Formats: sequence, C-alpha cells, structure tokens
Amino acid sequence: MEINLGKLAFDVDFHPSDNLVATGLINGDLYLYRYSPDSVPVRQLEVHAHTESCRAARFINGGRVLLTGSPDCSILATDVETGSTITRIDNAHEAAVNRLINLTESTVASGDDEGCIKVWDTRERSCCNSFDAHEDYISDMTFASDAMKLLTTSGDGTLSVCNLRRNTVQTRSEFSEDELLSVVLMKNGRKVVCGSQTGIILLYSWGCFKDCSDRFTDLSSNSIDAMLKLDEDRIITGSENGIINLVGILPNRVIQPIAEHSEYPVECLAFSHDRKFLGSIGHDQMLKLWDLDSILQDTKNTQTNETGAIDSDDEEMELDNDPSKLSRGNKRKNANNGQAPGGGNNFFAEL
Repeated sequence: MEINLGKLAFDVDFHPSDNLVATGLINGDLYLYRYSPDSVPVRQLEVHAHTESCRAARFINGGRVLLTGSPDCSILATDVETGSTITRIDNAHEAAVNRLINLTESTVASGDDEGCIKVWDTRERSCCNSFDAHEDYISDMTFASDAMKLLTTSGDGTLSVCNLRRNTVQTRSEFSEDELLSVVLMKNGRKVVCGSQTGIILLYSWGCFKDCSDRFTDLSSNSIDAMLKLDEDRIITGSENGIINLVGILPNRVIQPIAEHSEYPVECLAFSHDRKFLGSIGHDQMLKLWDLDSILQDTKNTQTNETGAIDSDDEEMELDNDPSKLSRGNKRKNANNGQAPGGGNNFFAEL
C-alpha cells in the first residue's frame, strides 16, 4: 500500500492496538490514516500541529493521544478521536524537538537539537528528569525497561546511557568520528547496535559502552537512518539509497534487501501493532505499508553475504567526505530550523 502525503514526512508511528498510522510532515501538519489489507487507506485526521515542521510523532496513553514535537520548541498533545488539542507547551525545550519515545505507561521522553533529553511524567503532569547527554542533536532513543535506562545516539558521534533511577547520565561512549543515527537493543539486552552516517554498524556490549566491540561495514557508504529490531538476531535497516535491508547480528551479515522504498533516502521505519505491516517514509513524500510476511518469505533461500565484522582496534572507520551528502540532522535543520526561547515543564496539565 502506498499513500502520497504530498509533503516530506519526518516521522511515522502506528497505533498500539488499532489499524491507524500517523505521520508528521515538514509543513507542521499531522496526518492520521486508517488502513486495511483489503482497501485503500483513508485519512482520518489532518491537524496543523505546529508552526514549524512536525519532526516527531508518537501515540501515547494507550493510543488515545498523539504527541508531536517540532523545531518551534513546542510539544502538542492531540486527541486521536476528535483531532482537538488537549494541551500544548510552547517552551518544552530550548531547542528544536527532534525525537519522542514511550518509556512506561505514564512516562515519555523527548530529545532536542542541542543534546538535551527530558522525561515527562503524565501522572505528575510535569517534566521529572532532564539530561544534558550530548553536544549535538538527538538522533534516536531506545529504552531498556528492566534496567530503567534510556540509551540515546547523537550527531556528536556518541552513545549515552541515562539512568532514570539515579537521574544521571551514567556513561557516554568515546567519539566515533561519525554521526550515530539509530539505535536498537539486541541479544536479550546484551548488545546495543548503532547505525551511522557512513553506513557502518557499531556494536556495544552491555555495560561496556566506552568503545564498540565490533563494527560491521557491509552497508558502508550509505547512511543507516533507521533501524528496527525484528528479533534477537536480525534487524531491518533503512538507508539513504532507499533500500530496506534485512541484516543479521552476530554473525554479522546482510541477509538480503527486502524492499526498495524509492531512490531517495529512507527517513523512518515502524512496525504495525500486529507486526503484519512495515511502514516506511522517505524523501519521495510517500508512506508505504509493506506486507511483512511477504517481503520476508524468501530470506531463507537467499545467499547470505560473508560476515563483515572487524575488531574495533584493527581498522579505522571509513568516512564519507562528500559534502553533497547531508547528515540526517542537517537535512532536518536545513528543511526547517525554527527556534524559540524558554524551557517550560508543565506539559501534561490536561492529560
């Protein structure tokens, strides 16, 4: 299934229990679609959420609310049923809001362009934690619920671990000389996998975050802007060449390309609530919903590549010095770089 959004999309998220998918667009609009395997997707809502681009969109509160963030430094909560504004905070961050993530049933986190992360408690209706974790934009976040730790990657080339119990930045990796754009937890929490601007995948062992333990180079030369964990041994990656790949982790190998979004970069990937569909958005202004079983069915019969894992001490990272290839963060900043003062904390006043 394909949906022509008509504008560049920055984020996509699926409802946690219903056949609904939301996208945030460059003009500040939020679109909500209902989809079905047997019919054309139908737009349910169109909300002009922000004065600047809508960079982040997430369903919260069991799917009753859509949360969005923007370079206008605001975070907006929208009622999914009616499209009406529940509440807005105009000064949620002092810099552009770039990422949103669900943590628990009552907490979410937001990350901005200056490396600040805030955790919001929906019960207390306020910002409960703030971490100055990075020196550049927050590119991605993932949550280790058992350890209550938030792992974040950044355009400054580092991986940070925020301890939510102690309210501290527990550790930060060494600079990788490359922007880190995506992060997932693998191997039952024992490995942290990061995608980079040059297409190299970095693997960190849990508890040993200072330096990566492995680097996988078979996707190099194309940035890995998006990653999803399929299972404990495989990830799905979206790259700037428009290709969506199935990649094995330990042993490290490109299993096979499973889809081609377009010739333009893949911006974001997401699974539907029942994992029947893989959603992808790219710079072609299209939202595509792939039948996941269909695109994965031939993987067992495909010749796999030899492992590309190398020891982190044996080879320096390959750097792409082509100035015509902008980083994911710079693409977003160049597209819409609105700024606003302040840093208010009373976001969930009406949730």
